[in-house]
Amino acid sequence: METIYIVFGLLALFMIAQSVFADRSPIPETSGKVFKIAESSELDAVLASHTRVVVDFYADWCPPCRAIAPVFSGLADTHAASGKLAFAKVNTDHVKDVAQKYGITAMPTFVFFEGGEAKDRIRGANRGKLESSVKALAAQE
Repeated sequence: METIYIVFGLLALFMIAQSVFADRSPIPETSGKVFKIAESSELDAVLASHTRVVVDFYADWCPPCRAIAPVFSGLADTHAASGKLAFAKVNTDHVKDVAQKYGITAMPTFVFFEGGEAKDRIRGANRGKLESSVKALAAQE
């Protein structure tokens, strides 16, 4: 019985240490073609000025968000087109009202907008699905 208490104690200690030492530094931006959204009016402006928009809802502390960030930036570098296709990032810890408005419950979540309306989403850091969805969106005229 004492062994069980020791195991649970070590497990609790490990979980606390992970939360204390988690990397919370901002995810470095690698593309100048990604709009960083700091308030809801900024996202509204991007949606109004572009036919299609891909939004990355992320958190700095999220390892999958950190892993997929360079992929998202690379897609923006390749496919962003003024007035047509835009890329934006929303930090769910800083812009909670926007995350709540679009029902974001997991990070990363990528929401695809057409004509200002959310049409599709990808939950999780699925590189293949993100790349194919962005390429399909970019191919539309």
